[in-house]
Amino acid sequence: MRKINEIFYSLQGEGAQTGTPAVFVRFSGCNLKCDFCDTDHEGGELMSDEAIANEIAQYPAPLIVITGGEPSLWIDQSFIDRLKMLGKKIAIETNGTNLLPEGIDWITCSPKPGGKVVLQHIDELKVVYTAQDMSVYDNLPGAKYLQPCSGKNLDEVVEYIKQHPKWKLSLQTHKILKIR
Repeated sequence: MRKINEIFYSLQGEGAQTGTPAVFVRFSGCNLKCDFCDTDHEGGELMSDEAIANEIAQYPAPLIVITGGEPSLWIDQSFIDRLKMLGKKIAIETNGTNLLPEGIDWITCSPKPGGKVVLQHIDELKVVYTAQDMSVYDNLPGAKYLQPCSGKNLDEVVEYIKQHPKWKLSLQTHKILKIR
């Protein structure tokens, strides 16, 4: 059984896959407590892998996005293997503090204060900018995306990216469009 906060169908709103139809599987709980967290991830219900897969299968999306809270607290190889049987690509949004099972097609690592990234493979690094020391991310792999903190510091983020062009802007387009 896995604690699921919600499963819903929408468009990916952030990073390299912005605009892609996806089924989001939001897990409950997190191992970090960030001041700027914009997700209620404490609630939820326990669901079997079969029930989760059946819910996902209802939607025509080519992509499953495993997110949270922190999904790595709940997933294992048998879960990923079960999702692979649906014939969809699997993406994860993680803080990177735990190792991941094999078979995930796209890894978005969004490191947070107080968390040490242990992942060796990252497709995309997405950092919420709070004027922190960005040099700690220099050696992490993956395309680098910088995101304003709750949309409040966009000018500061744009200026940082202009001065550090290895970073790209990631906006929470789902919030701008007022979709889930």
